Amino acid sequence: MTRKKKTSFKKRISGFAFFLLIFACLGLGLYCWNLSFQIDKRFSGRRWSVPSRVLSDATLLYPGQGVNRALLQKKLEHLGYRQCSHSPARKGEMRSSPSRLEIFLHDIKTPQHTREGFPATLQFSASGIESIVNSRTGQPVPLLELEPEELMLFFGSQREQRQLVSIDHVPRHVIHAVLAAEDSRFFDHRGIDPLGILRALYANLRSGDIRQGGSTITQQLAKNYFLTPERTLTRKIKEALMALIIDAKYDKKVILEIYLNEIYLGQKESVSINGLGEASTFYFGKSVAELSVSEGAVIAGLIRAPNFFSPYIDKNRCKARRDTVLEAMYKHHWLTPDQLKAATTAPLALAGYEAYVRRAPYFMDYLSEQLESLYPPEALTSLGLSIYTTLDTQVQMAAEEALSKGLKRLEDANPRLKRKEPEKKLQGAIVVMQPKTGYILAMVGGRDYGVSQFNRITQARRQPGSAFKPFVYLSALDSFTPASMLSNEPKTYTIDGRQWRPDNYSTVPETRVSMREALSKSVNRATVDLAMKIGLDPIVNTASAFGFSTPLKPYPSIALGAFEVVPLELARAYCAFAADGVLPNPLSFKDVTDEEGRILERRHMAVQPVTTPAKAFLITSMLRSTVDQGTARSLKDLGIHFPAAGKTGTTNDFKDGWFVGYTPEIMALIWVGFDDGSSLQAPASALTLPIWADLMNAIPHHLSGSWFKAPPGIVVKTICKEDGQLAPASGCPESLEEVFLAENAPKETSNLHQGLDPIEGVIKFVRELFKNF
Repeated sequence: MTRKKKTSFKKRISGFAFFLLIFACLGLGLYCWNLSFQIDKRFSGRRWSVPSRVLSDATLLYPGQGVNRALLQKKLEHLGYRQCSHSPARKGEMRSSPSRLEIFLHDIKTPQHTREGFPATLQFSASGIESIVNSRTGQPVPLLELEPEELMLFFGSQREQRQLVSIDHVPRHVIHAVLAAEDSRFFDHRGIDPLGILRALYANLRSGDIRQGGSTITQQLAKNYFLTPERTLTRKIKEALMALIIDAKYDKKVILEIYLNEIYLGQKESVSINGLGEASTFYFGKSVAELSVSEGAVIAGLIRAPNFFSPYIDKNRCKARRDTVLEAMYKHHWLTPDQLKAATTAPLALAGYEAYVRRAPYFMDYLSEQLESLYPPEALTSLGLSIYTTLDTQVQMAAEEALSKGLKRLEDANPRLKRKEPEKKLQGAIVVMQPKTGYILAMVGGRDYGVSQFNRITQARRQPGSAFKPFVYLSALDSFTPASMLSNEPKTYTIDGRQWRPDNYSTVPETRVSMREALSKSVNRATVDLAMKIGLDPIVNTASAFGFSTPLKPYPSIALGAFEVVPLELARAYCAFAADGVLPNPLSFKDVTDEEGRILERRHMAVQPVTTPAKAFLITSMLRSTVDQGTARSLKDLGIHFPAAGKTGTTNDFKDGWFVGYTPEIMALIWVGFDDGSSLQAPASALTLPIWADLMNAIPHHLSGSWFKAPPGIVVKTICKEDGQLAPASGCPESLEEVFLAENAPKETSNLHQGLDPIEGVIKFVRELFKNF
């Protein structure tokens, strides 16, 4: 080949190589541009899917308040407070004794209130809280608030738990610990560190094993954020390119903040712990800002192999890794000799943790249904919302325990109620509400959520029996009074050509009974007599105003609760009697906030008047007689010594047992029955009253012991029991005080006992008394 041809060939080869180089550079540039676009898109948008948190209501404590020490102790443990042997010096510590609680409170930040934690001392007496004092200042504290309790997380498919933190809130010693453990030259290199790679290569060659990695924090971030964990040359090249791009486009502090919120730091059963904020809570029960040098080194040491170095798995291995990190911090002059010594000798004071459980599961299902109308599922699993509910965890725990013990007690007392198949067992349900607000404080929809997720409070439709009677009596208050006399004689009614003869559950010998006695003793004949006198349509209209969704028909049997109701709707209706005739809307949550604490949704009380305050007071007064001397009088023997109103309910063949009881502060509905309608073989009083009593005795912080004040339009008169007229000044052997609507109060004096000698009146009264026995 001639020299000229050779030269021409070389030029063509050079040109082709140059073209390939230009093409490769262009391709690499386009590839890097595409990578840059991906990075910008991801970093400029939402960077993480953070599960939304469901939180309980805050707990208020004040001097003079009743308290259940066992339930309060459980609540504090769920809030992450830890017992210590010394006077609490750090947030989250507490020391208890039979008469005293010393506690260093956590910070609070809710839509209603922000407060920095401080040490407090609570002194207890036999009846409750005697005093609350700020331990630091010695000043009395009139009202102490405990932070809301985390109840549930709306997890996405990855089941990652994460609390986002700002780099500005991370202590310098924690940052230094992370740098010492993973990338000491982070602020000096450009995304990849050649010196670090050579150092790792040398260390690995010396040991004959892979002991160190040369990846920088920026490379780790690129891998975790955009790439798979596979170990291939292609992935490593892509990782290096992305690290260079990230470092060129973003400030070092931004990169480090993203990294600290992204890193995987352990496992809580099926839930992964991601980010410095969540790890700080999981391992030490505190915020990142409160981490000590030793604790920061522990978390930094986990990054390389979180589950291998976890203090929950092997404390000694964790300490050894921590000490390695501390030595590296000292080597880089980030610790003094004294700090190093103090940190290496510090014990591992772990927070401890409970297995992740879904608290109050029936309530959570009900809450989720309400949230579905506001947020799609993907929003709840990714936006990191905080949902502040109405749930009182102490009431919820008390309700769950009361129902569990009550059903077992019933089965032990009557073996015929026992069933072997879990899905066929005796069931029960409880809902507890604040009458004036509609806040749901507790909800137990069944005996065992694991066996049956059917919520018997919100989804069941059951006959209320006598628990429906107050709405019958309310319908009559325009023309009848608590003193009006009703017939208790046997009667037969014809309905659609068929005869119906109501009877009483227990013997009531009197042929006439007052309206108060008929309701308190649940006299069926007298109740139907009243219903027929006032008409059935008014009863349907009255009950419909209380928001029952099930159809009610004008049949005489409506007076005895023959039509089905949803238990939550019955509970809501009773709230109106305790709330001056105002029907509340049941509320499961108060506020929804975003990650920054901004309120996105606020639920206010929604109420509507359904009767007058005076009529509501009359019904409540008569229902107090149910507790004092009627079908619920056994509550006194069960430890209920505060004034209360309520009504039992038993359906035909004992298929359902009810008790709905309330005070000015709280209302609780109890239902017991079989899902298939099998007979309970006992009246409601034997089934439900012990459960209600156990529940109420366990939550003294919701009981003031006060009674309802009579509203305007109520008058008190002394009447003759026999005819309901005003009692004469003397000579009436059965006079008593009764409450009336002002417009319906008796105006005439009874003449039944005119001319009767007082002694003869007493003799007559004694004869009548013994005749009843």
